[in-house]
Amino acid sequence: MPKEQPTRRAFLQTTAAAALAGTTVHPAFAYSDLSSQREPSIYERKLGLRPVINGVGTVTVLGGSIMPPEVVQAMVEASRYFIPLPELQRKVGARIAELLRVPAAMVTDGAASAIAVATAACMAEGDPEKVRRLPDATSLKNEVIQQKSHRSGYEAQMQNAGATVIQVETRRELEEAISDRTAMLFFLNKADPHGEIKREEWIRIGKERNIPTFNDAAADVPPRKRLWDYVNEGFDLVAFSGGKGLLGPQGSGLLLGREDLVQSGHYAISPYGGVGRGMKVGKEEIMGLLAAVERYLTVDHDAERNLLQSRVDYIINALSGVSGLRASVHVPKIANEVPHAMLEWDEKALSLTSRDVRERLSEGDPPIMVSSVGEGQIRISVWMMNGNEHKVVADRLREVFA
Repeated sequence: MPKEQPTRRAFLQTTAAAALAGTTVHPAFAYSDLSSQREPSIYERKLGLRPVINGVGTVTVLGGSIMPPEVVQAMVEASRYFIPLPELQRKVGARIAELLRVPAAMVTDGAASAIAVATAACMAEGDPEKVRRLPDATSLKNEVIQQKSHRSGYEAQMQNAGATVIQVETRRELEEAISDRTAMLFFLNKADPHGEIKREEWIRIGKERNIPTFNDAAADVPPRKRLWDYVNEGFDLVAFSGGKGLLGPQGSGLLLGREDLVQSGHYAISPYGGVGRGMKVGKEEIMGLLAAVERYLTVDHDAERNLLQSRVDYIINALSGVSGLRASVHVPKIANEVPHAMLEWDEKALSLTSRDVRERLSEGDPPIMVSSVGEGQIRISVWMMNGNEHKVVADRLREVFA
């Protein structure tokens, strides 16, 4: 397991340098306070699109995250040279595996791409020649089993590789579904609380029946130890998004785990032909994600969490005088495990639905995006906010509920 290195000195140095440069500093990622810039953004200048305040979190639909300077610089520098991509993939994979102390790693075209690559590798049982035959699964193991509660909306990624997805609910159903056609056991990490078969048992069954287990943990950092914990627990393959908590390129992901499967997974993605040709990871994204991983292992995550907590506290305090509104701190147990502000109210009493709140926030200037989690419930992520955007959100919420 990677050693947690003290980073206070590096953090203070980063803070001081950014202060001299006139930027707003985030403990985990230092970049300019874009919300305070008066110059119109590139989206406004060229397309007439207004950037939004992101109160949802690291979601793909809003662009994932904002890359810190180290990542941007790595991508810019990588763009200036030609390099053999297969060799680059293997070198970067080996470096990331070394950093995380896992058997093997590779950069994919997002976490969804990692699902497809993992499926192809398991169906081919680590044989590159069989990978090239996909999605023709004739004579290959072509069934993937998942729990019904673990349906993710990404089943198509497995089906595109030529797999048939079989769903079960109980341990007995799982045992009955396993056959000589079973290629992989799919596990959606954030759904662990909802499924009857928990993570440890899922892994154990895979080991007992000699079937690779895959864990989709796309949004499950922080904490940083998740990057190696699930592999150490026994999952054969684990996927993470590169453009969420890691703050890497949006079009990048990580596949970690068993060396033979990861190595054959290289043949299931561009620049090779076949089922993964459309999943292209450029040299810029590959080097950008490497820089993101290196950075993520050294930043001060405690300082970041303290800042996020202070932002949530500000919103809660700003809304404390609103009659009928309850504001509290919410930290998800799995995925996006950082402080959020949770707002709850009686929709009939206030004549205001959660949909009303979302619409009014999104129609304002600047537009604000938040999550509706139920009737009379709004969740606000401050994780991807810049500068004083949380104060803008607090002011707008007071207006809406007034």
